[in-house]
Amino acid sequence: MRRYIHELPDWPDFRWDQKKLAAALTALRHRQGRVVGRMESLGFSLRAEATLRTLTLDVVKSSEIEGEILDYDQVRSSIARRLGMGIGGLAPADRRVEGVVEMMLDATQNYSAPLTAERLFGWHASLFPTGYNGMSKIAIGRWRDDSRGPMQVVSGAFGRERVHFEAPAAKRLKKEMAAFLKWFDGTDQTDLVLRAGLAHLWFVTIHPFDDGNGRIARAISDWILAKSENSPQRFYSMSAQIRLERDVYYDILEQTQKATLDITAWLAWFLGCLDRALAATETTLASVLRKARFWDRHRGTPINDRQRLMLNKMLDGLEGKLTSSKWAKLTKCSQDTAHRDIQDLIEHGILRKDLAGGRSTSYSLRESNE
Repeated sequence: MRRYIHELPDWPDFRWDQKKLAAALTALRHRQGRVVGRMESLGFSLRAEATLRTLTLDVVKSSEIEGEILDYDQVRSSIARRLGMGIGGLAPADRRVEGVVEMMLDATQNYSAPLTAERLFGWHASLFPTGYNGMSKIAIGRWRDDSRGPMQVVSGAFGRERVHFEAPAAKRLKKEMAAFLKWFDGTDQTDLVLRAGLAHLWFVTIHPFDDGNGRIARAISDWILAKSENSPQRFYSMSAQIRLERDVYYDILEQTQKATLDITAWLAWFLGCLDRALAATETTLASVLRKARFWDRHRGTPINDRQRLMLNKMLDGLEGKLTSSKWAKLTKCSQDTAHRDIQDLIEHGILRKDLAGGRSTSYSLRESNE
């Protein structure tokens, strides 16, 4: 008995109701153009900062969807180095971070190049530089062989996994991926945003690798979205929005896999999620402008490298409260040096001491209107 869409006789003849999607697509395209236009009206340095933030968020959140936590500073440093951005205080990145960044940048910066099996194999190898996922050895740079059983798409913590669907058998993969790649590098009249949603679903359904399929599917979506704007600069993160909606994301995937090849509902969700990602860009823009105004306001203030590093971290949203101990740890200096750095910034009106509320004194940025 048939259970999944890839078992249907007319697979992969996807279809959708264009009329039902028309209004949402038009509104999204309008918002997309407005966001890109606003960002491109900024100066070069502000656009670069916005792109760096977005790409960092995209890499971190795409991995987080799969339960893998990457170090934000390492990701940011890796992207900055590869884009030739001098941001100061670059943190060394491990091979795992470098690999994920390499894949994402290849997708978003080289979207005019064809997508081939070899390129996908390279992405997969970048995601798993050691050939292991945790303690498990996996096949790298080739399609899965199902030697450990059928490929199932699951979510949830270990021991409480939920199976959403089962992918096509390994013996079908060569044919399935050939069809997908032929469609991907072909041309038709489908709007590129809809193609991004379709490509995501199609690739996830095939699930051609032992692991990393979700991250590669999202990179493929970002590729097509970059192509839709004809720009490598990224100002919004679809992966960050999917992370916020992860439960709904897995639910709609499961429902789609168990329905028909009419994927109107999936595309409607995809358009809505992307629209919400674009709306969230307003927060990124506000943060970038706040940071630019801050440094413009203090361009004549003597600030050492440690102070600049920590101020940038605070402007980027330092997790938790700033204490002298955290300052010393992050800048690799002594407690006394950290205290002197902080006091100097307080005297210049840049930091202020927080109201007493714990065992350790903490500090915050002083707003311009204080």
